[in-house]
Amino acid sequence: MLASSGFQGSVTIKILFVITNLATGGAETMLFKLLEHLDRRRFQPTVISLMGLGEVGPRIQALDIPVYTLGMSRSLPNPFLFFKLVRLIYKIQPDFVHTWMYHADLLGGLAARLGGCSKVVWGIHNSDLDKDKTKNSTRMVVSLCAKVSSWLPTGILSCSKQAQIVHSALGYRADKFYVIPNGIDIVNFIPDPQARQSVRQELDLDEDTPLVGLMARYDPQKNHAGFIQTAAMIHAQRPDVHFVLAGAGVDKHNAILQELMSAHNLHSNMHLLGRRQDMPRLMAAIDVLVTASAYGEAFPIVIGEAMACAVPCVVTDVGDSAYIVGQTGRVVPPGDMRGLAGNILELLALPQDEKNRLGQQARQRIEDNFEIGHISRQYEEFYARMLG
Repeated sequence: MLASSGFQGSVTIKILFVITNLATGGAETMLFKLLEHLDRRRFQPTVISLMGLGEVGPRIQALDIPVYTLGMSRSLPNPFLFFKLVRLIYKIQPDFVHTWMYHADLLGGLAARLGGCSKVVWGIHNSDLDKDKTKNSTRMVVSLCAKVSSWLPTGILSCSKQAQIVHSALGYRADKFYVIPNGIDIVNFIPDPQARQSVRQELDLDEDTPLVGLMARYDPQKNHAGFIQTAAMIHAQRPDVHFVLAGAGVDKHNAILQELMSAHNLHSNMHLLGRRQDMPRLMAAIDVLVTASAYGEAFPIVIGEAMACAVPCVVTDVGDSAYIVGQTGRVVPPGDMRGLAGNILELLALPQDEKNRLGQQARQRIEDNFEIGHISRQYEEFYARMLG
């Protein structure tokens, strides 16, 4: 099944990625970054999205990588579309199928087997599942995955150690797990003094205005409400601090956020920027990056991107967040909004040379441990090992 590549007598491995959706999110972004850095002399990638093309699909197509979409909905699976997936996999004839996220793990894994591919690796991109906020359908899929994990996947690839621990406890076959962390783009995410100035000009702020950022789509997992509580505590002590929120659904049309901002009298200090195409610029402009996540995170890419911009982070201890930050930022228990506020205030109050030192250490940690090129090589070695 391996096709000759014509490159120094080697072969090209046909690898198929099956992902639930290609909307903007951490897992989807990581897939794009991996494809961007994958050695195309060794690997011939194809992507199938069970749902739609989303925002990430066109970016993958721009890499000259085929992307197929099935148009599945979030309701019960359509048998016709499932067997369309089987036929598509049979037509592509991949040497290896790597599925990303729960629904793709289950449906893509089964379809790969029926389509004639015996090498299947699941991709885990979540840690714990909040019982009250995770859809019953998702919990059912996770339960089914646990039951078939002993025979369906060849391996299970997790982007975080915590996700491995959580899913092993849920019944996933523990001895099939491998961990490769998400990779960070250190070329585009860099310290940028000009960005600090231009973003403040855009927001009509003085150039020395402290900026605290939360960069995440609007989702219960991200805990925007908790962050606004934290912002209110900070505002009571430091009314000069402004707060920047960016991500899908985080804009002036979000009635819930608007109501919370009004309740805490934060309209003049909080900026809802929505989805942005200039995240490296925005990230480099802030003084502190915050994650207030309550559950579910595995390896939040946004933390690494901020650190690559030499921005210190204050994070909740969810997934591998504490591991990413190391000694370069602050960590508080999930739900501890007062602790989050206190640590943000402490970082803002540091002397400038101490802030610079923390920022330099943060970027160095990303360069040493999570640079996307290095992480991509780990994926390539893993794929070769799975086929060996």
